Amino acid sequence: MTNIQQENLGDYFSSACLRHGRHEAFSCLGGSLSFAQLESRSRDLAGWLRSDLGLQPGDRVAVMLPNVLQYPIVLHAILRAGLVVVNVNPLYTARELSHQLRDSGALAIFVLANCAATLETVVADTAVRHVIVTEVADELPRLKRRLVNFVLRYVKKLVPAYELPGHHRWLAVARASEGSDPPPTSTGRDDLAFLQYTGGTTGLSKGAMLSHGNVLANLAQCEELQAELLAEVCPGEDVFVLPLPIYHAAALIPGLMLFLHSGACQLLIPNPRDLDAFLRELRRRRISGFVGINTLFSALLQRQDFRALDFSRLRFTGTGGAPLHKIVAEEWLRVTGSRIQVAYGLTETSPVVSAEQAGIPGAWSGTVGPPLVDTEVTLRDLNGRLVAAGEPGELWVRGPQVMQGYWQQAEATAEVITEDGFFRTGDVARFDESGCIEIVDRKKDMILVSGFNVYPNEIEDVVTRYEDILEAACVGVPDDRTGEAIVLYVVLKTGASLDEDALKDYCRQQLTAYKVPRRIEVRGELPKTNVGKILRRVLRDEVVADTSPTSGPTSG
Repeated sequence: MTNIQQENLGDYFSSACLRHGRHEAFSCLGGSLSFAQLESRSRDLAGWLRSDLGLQPGDRVAVMLPNVLQYPIVLHAILRAGLVVVNVNPLYTARELSHQLRDSGALAIFVLANCAATLETVVADTAVRHVIVTEVADELPRLKRRLVNFVLRYVKKLVPAYELPGHHRWLAVARASEGSDPPPTSTGRDDLAFLQYTGGTTGLSKGAMLSHGNVLANLAQCEELQAELLAEVCPGEDVFVLPLPIYHAAALIPGLMLFLHSGACQLLIPNPRDLDAFLRELRRRRISGFVGINTLFSALLQRQDFRALDFSRLRFTGTGGAPLHKIVAEEWLRVTGSRIQVAYGLTETSPVVSAEQAGIPGAWSGTVGPPLVDTEVTLRDLNGRLVAAGEPGELWVRGPQVMQGYWQQAEATAEVITEDGFFRTGDVARFDESGCIEIVDRKKDMILVSGFNVYPNEIEDVVTRYEDILEAACVGVPDDRTGEAIVLYVVLKTGASLDEDALKDYCRQQLTAYKVPRRIEVRGELPKTNVGKILRRVLRDEVVADTSPTSGPTSG
């Protein structure tokens, strides 16, 4: 494994900043932040957090920010001050925000002004004592800052009125903290770096305790995997795009941190769903790297202005967090000339467990590659026994990147981490002949039809190859005759219409009879997480609510 000398992530950040100094580290909305500026600004802020706010090592600090220039400054400051980062989704409702702040015990929060009204409704019932509010454009040059913030607040009305007595303004903090130095800390690898909350798609989210050592180990594993790519990075020239939210582990650690250390400039995209604004940013730079997700790749490929971009410098495209569909992978390679490299991981594994190697022929292997170095993966049945070669089983992981446990939830921790240190992922997988991992599906998403296991990923991959289909999701619902029946939801391509019978005939040609959807429904869009992963649970809850307990869905 690549030897990372630093004992904590603050030093890891600082080593990159000192090495790449004057070069551009981040770009967003026409503004930029050099490595030297990141180092000095984060040092000042770390000193202010410790000296002015009185926060002590181990205290939790919440960060409720999208992909803006303030985020890397705040992240680096919290880590170098020996504090713990609690990333918060800016799209959270009051209920979700209240749970995370109360559960983490965060004493301070950095919050986007757009979200401050939500914070106002819950903050009194939390441990939060210090609130720092920033607006989207606060790190842009003065004239642009005033214009953008004015438009967002008064024209687009995206900043609801709020009252947070005693809160600090970002720009005032920047002035007050200038020249501050954090007190010495002795943060080590066993100390907590992140409370990274799980998505909460099956209930209230849990805080995965990721130590400095967990994250540094995963960074070292990823560095070894991407050694050739990282060695070719030219500071001041190469630009890597980060459209996925960096408060999410998949973009934060193997994305922001890894590429930061290599010296690449990272183009932060605050709202990738705004494709017009996203593409305006892409037209300004020739990109060298891109980290995305299947739904984002698919949406971009529908745009002619994306297809017209200059991809001559694009050397890396990576994905993880959701299945990559073959048709999307093939079209991305054809349009951009870049093969999408697939990785697999979870919040609880810091996050990467396995990844495809560079240079694999073809657009799509159907696997997520072999386990990373120093990572042990086994497949188990419901009783925890190893499954036979070639058979699917629940994927268990053991390695230095596996979390310490769930924050203040010993029982939940014991359910997923075995006595000998394996993490039970809840994902069903199999090994191919070369030892690569093929993710079959989430164990909880598996559909049982007449005693047969049906995995939604397989059906969705087949359906999205159908000419008129842009996106697809399938779920299982109770059925008196078969136990469960398959309901398929599809989003059509622009201008397309659906012949349901023709689609079912296509499915019958591609799938065993029990895998053919019983019912098909067209939607304008599918419910998704903040990173673009389709939420099957939401669809399943909807259709179950609409279905009589005594009769399953009928063929439509």
